[in-house]
Amino acid sequence: MTFIETVQRAISLTEQLNRLPYADQDGIRAHWAELTGQAVDESFHLIPPVYSDHGVRTRVGRNVFVNQGCRFNDIGGIEIGDDAMLGPGVSLVTAGHPVDPATRRGAVTSAPIVIGRNVWIGASATILQGVTIGDDAVVAAGAVVTRDVPPRTVVGGVPATVISTIG
Repeated sequence: MTFIETVQRAISLTEQLNRLPYADQDGIRAHWAELTGQAVDESFHLIPPVYSDHGVRTRVGRNVFVNQGCRFNDIGGIEIGDDAMLGPGVSLVTAGHPVDPATRRGAVTSAPIVIGRNVWIGASATILQGVTIGDDAVVAAGAVVTRDVPPRTVVGGVPATVISTIG
C-alpha cells in the first residue's frame, strides 16, 4: 500500500468509527482493531471522535482510555502502555517537516512516541515526535512535550518542564 493509500484508508476507517454511538464499545474496538491491524483488549475504551493518519503504526496496551477528539499522527509509530489515559483533545504527533525551507515540502521527519504504563495525559496536551513518557507520569493539560518525561513526574507548560515528582 502506498503512503497516500495508507492515509486514505486511515481517514476512511476513522470516519466509520466516528459514526458509531458511544455505547457501541464493541463496535468501536472492532473498528480500532481494523485501523491498527492488532487485536484490542476488551478493556480498551474510546470516546469518538478520534483521528489518525496511518493507524497501522499505533499499538495500545490493556485498560487504555482515549477521550474524545484525540489525534494519532502515527507515521513514526505510537506505543501506549497498559492503564494509560488520554484526556480530550490530546495530540500524539510523530511526524513533521525539516526546518530548512529548501527541503520542507519534499521531506518528512518522524520518530516514535512511547507512552509508559499508567500515564495520564491531560486535556489538549501535545506530545511530539521522539518523546518517551515514563511509567506513572502525568502530562498537564495544554502542555507541549518536546523531550522525554522521567517516570513518576508531572510536567506542564510550553515547552513542558518538570513541575514535581510523584511519591
